Amino acid sequence: MSKVIQQGLKVLEVEAQAILALKERLGDSFEQVVKMITACDGKIVLTGMGKSGQIARKLASTFSSTGTPAVFLHPAESSHGDLGLVENNDVVIALSYGGESPEFAGILRFVSRKGIPLIAITGKPESSLAKAAQLTLNVNVSEEACPLGLAPTASSTATLAMGDAVAMAVMAEKGFSSEDFAEFHPGGSLGYRLLTRVRDVMHGGDALPTVTLDTPIRQVFSIMTHKDVRGAAGIVDEKGDLVGVITDGDIRRRLEKSNDPLTGLAKDLMTTNPRTIDANELAEKALFVMEQFQIQMVFVLDKESANPRKPVGILHIQDLLRAKVR
Repeated sequence: MSKVIQQGLKVLEVEAQAILALKERLGDSFEQVVKMITACDGKIVLTGMGKSGQIARKLASTFSSTGTPAVFLHPAESSHGDLGLVENNDVVIALSYGGESPEFAGILRFVSRKGIPLIAITGKPESSLAKAAQLTLNVNVSEEACPLGLAPTASSTATLAMGDAVAMAVMAEKGFSSEDFAEFHPGGSLGYRLLTRVRDVMHGGDALPTVTLDTPIRQVFSIMTHKDVRGAAGIVDEKGDLVGVITDGDIRRRLEKSNDPLTGLAKDLMTTNPRTIDANELAEKALFVMEQFQIQMVFVLDKESANPRKPVGILHIQDLLRAKVR
């Protein structure tokens, strides 16, 4: 094994152990931090210098995208007017491994004077920052992954991991859902998948291929051929409820078995209890259903309507693929 590979493996091992060591420290302080942030009526203000500042920026973005408004405040700029963004109902989270950064002085005096809650994430529980905070999360590491033991590596990884643990615990406490996440990420492919509903991509109205129980089979074949979505017809009863479906597969089987395949009525050929999907379901779920049951199309119902068994649309798997729901 080359020295380069050995060095890379050592870094990964040291940083992995630094994260695993944090598991033993998730106690009352961690729970209190999560509760304080969850109960916050304002925003979360994250601050830090150097590498800690870069992690604070990332955590501010993570909190904001998971339902907790958060901003980054540069400690050096805070003394030149930026403290104005900190309000009385906010919570401040300060990140500093050593906990003695002089740039924090202005922030610490401000939050103390205003009675604004301060959370410290530091590797030095006895530092000035930790003593000034109401709650402290200890991210101390036994060694850095840097060969010289100087560059923040394992310590910055542990700080980021602890911050992520807090953010995800807060997210769970708030009951933040995948739909909520999509609302905050409308521009991404994930957001598109989580926002697209079955009703957005289904065929409805005149394009809906439905017939009654007593429709002649010859006419059923015609409807299945000339509607926008070809290859299936829904069978409805006198109330308009979907009671069956006829597909291309049903037709092929009839052609093989019957000497006179064009005689008879829809009820003689239909398959009962067809698979359906609600119009308000995510389109991604419809794709899952089709793949799970190996079907090409599914009829759509609106369970919130006055007639929840009446078909309101039909969805073909190609519609989902064209909409890039995958």
